[in-house]
Amino acid sequence: MYAIIEDGGSQFRVEEGQEVILDYREISAGESVQFDKVLAYRNEEGLVVGQPLLDSVRITGEVLQVEQGPKLVVGKLRRRKNSRRRTGHRQLHTRVRIDKIEEVA
Repeated sequence: MYAIIEDGGSQFRVEEGQEVILDYREISAGESVQFDKVLAYRNEEGLVVGQPLLDSVRITGEVLQVEQGPKLVVGKLRRRKNSRRRTGHRQLHTRVRIDKIEEVA
């Protein structure tokens, strides 16, 4: 059983117990998250695709931690001016464990 959700402009295929790295949210570790944008759902009976979303499926997860992504190095160079600048950036991400995928009647 799996579902396809949309979060932050990206689509994710999620299963129960799976950990997903999402865009940063101001939520502390241990709190619950509910995903409303469910695009598709697969169970024992088959695949159900939303037009465009499914209202009959509810997905909940638990925030594990907020972490930083890999360092991105940005270099700026102005030719023939002897001017160089090098900066870096690390994006924040939220790690979420999918707890439950359930159908709502």
